Amino acid sequence: MRIVIVGGGKLGNQIAANMLERKYSVRLIEKEKAKCMRLANSLGAEVIHGDGTEISVLEEAQTADADCFIAVTGSDQDNLVASQLAKKQFHAKKVIARANDPRNLDALRTLGPDIAVSSTEIITNMIEQEIDSAQMHLLTTLNKGRAAISAITLPADTALDGIALKDVLLPKGSLIISIVRGETLMIPNGLSTFRPADEIVAVCLNGSQKDLLKILSAKKDQP
Repeated sequence: MRIVIVGGGKLGNQIAANMLERKYSVRLIEKEKAKCMRLANSLGAEVIHGDGTEISVLEEAQTADADCFIAVTGSDQDNLVASQLAKKQFHAKKVIARANDPRNLDALRTLGPDIAVSSTEIITNMIEQEIDSAQMHLLTTLNKGRAAISAITLPADTALDGIALKDVLLPKGSLIISIVRGETLMIPNGLSTFRPADEIVAVCLNGSQKDLLKILSAKKDQP
């Protein structure tokens, strides 16, 4: 997993440290030169001195190869510009931005990243969910991040092949809301059955996402 972070403040530092502990590749962009040196020494990661709203700096950080791009500077305007560039110019796979002022949240969501949130705790949880559940893709959040709508494609040798939804013991706090099979979207009921390559969309409370992923990603003859 390759991660680019713009902003070396408290949140950027915390995210970088968490991701480095998980052995992911992290590049951090920070404007202040003195802060860059402190971050590089404390994190042991590549810290780039520059403005994350400039194309040349994003190129140096290899944003085009990023699996997750995260803009968490203290300026909502900078976060918007950086996330727009990451998404439209460099086509980063997942773009997340923080709104320091909750009043700017709607603008960020409309104009910039895939995901925009205002809470430090929520954004950290979302990043960790996205990385922990690499097979499960976060579509959006609900109730200020307390729940998420995610999608997962069943494997070709899924253990759920032919099994009805009513016979699957779903984790508490999770609900399957749609099944996409080929070009057909189905709203499931208890008699709906699963097939390989089905795309499952589910709503999960934060504590249930990993348990649901384990069930949906299980393969035949897998314990």
